[in-house]
Amino acid sequence: MKLTQIRNATNRLEYADKTFLIDPWLMPKHQFSFVDVPGKPYHVPDEMKEHLPMPFYDLPMPMEEILAGIDYYLVTHIHPDHIDMSMDGTVGAPLDKNVPVICQNEADATVFKKSGFHDVTVLSDAGMLFGQAKLTKVPALHGTVNPCGDAMGIMFESEMEKNFYLAGDTIWYSAVADSLKRWKPEVVALNCCAAETVENGRLIMDAEDVHCVAKTVPNARLYLTHLDNVAHAALTRHTLKGNLAERNVTNYDMPKDGQSIIY
Repeated sequence: MKLTQIRNATNRLEYADKTFLIDPWLMPKHQFSFVDVPGKPYHVPDEMKEHLPMPFYDLPMPMEEILAGIDYYLVTHIHPDHIDMSMDGTVGAPLDKNVPVICQNEADATVFKKSGFHDVTVLSDAGMLFGQAKLTKVPALHGTVNPCGDAMGIMFESEMEKNFYLAGDTIWYSAVADSLKRWKPEVVALNCCAAETVENGRLIMDAEDVHCVAKTVPNARLYLTHLDNVAHAALTRHTLKGNLAERNVTNYDMPKDGQSIIY
């Protein structure tokens, strides 16, 4: 399997002869901030950060290269830092509407269908085959105080590949531990910039959560993503490295935007 870090949680995954584009947030840099959201429903603990325009960085390669050869778009949830969202309520403007979409629930599927996508599949927690890869929806908890909507994790299995766990936007909690113990994935992708809002608390993993994953599956390789592009992040790549060193966590990769890793 091959993972390519694009930007934030956007990654290209080559797995069992299929290519998945995960959470395709492809807009140019500096397009919106928290204060631009109608009604201003979310606030960042550091008020100054609410004015920082996101995403912080442009794509590391031409969009045509990112979109070339994609078999499936895989969207863990519809949030503006995981897929492009338009003011008319549609999503995925830069994407090819003929490429199949895999999403978490019927509510998200309805949005994709209204946005012009022709082939939309809601992933099952019983597992579904996509070519030679079996994908299974697993639980995620998107917030420590009040979850910021639904999100999902995905377990990938194939006789051709290592078991791969895409945790998605989640904190460490019992269901994540259960998924790790059940499937024993050899590669685990974690969204871990410790993004937080006043209303929801911490939305995704921090260094201590990553440490908990590392202790639970000590033989796995951790792929750390969702870094350095959103204003509500509490950790950067730089600070996360220091926090993990303090916890003696070393079994991880933290790719730069545009970097590929083969497992």
